[in-house]
Amino acid sequence: QAQLIESGGGLVQAGGSLRLSCQGSGRTFSSAAMGWFRQALGKAREFVAAYSWSDGNTSYGDSVKGRFTISGDNAENTVYLQMNSLEPEDTAVYYCAADRHSAYRVMVGLANYWGQGTQVTISS
Repeated sequence: QAQLIESGGGLVQAGGSLRLSCQGSGRTFSSAAMGWFRQALGKAREFVAAYSWSDGNTSYGDSVKGRFTISGDNAENTVYLQMNSLEPEDTAVYYCAADRHSAYRVMVGLANYWGQGTQVTISS
């Protein structure tokens, strides 16, 4: 069974950094793109970043541009989210997503696969 395994969440002070990882696994798993969403308590789910395997193209949500970087390791079916200059407003549960067809579907929240989420907490 296909699944996404996330890791790397935790508690850091404002201005610090964290790196999240997400690995796709399972006999039936395949993806054209992977990415991240986040959801803060009481708020709507928000697109964070997406990575396309075919050309390495990346996309970011406006609130994280210039601070977060998404990258991928095709051989490991793994994407990484490097988060720098973290702010208390970045506190949320971060969810990995993967889609068999396109980065666009990841960006609009229609991905085929979703992870369980990992908590990121930024203290002021």
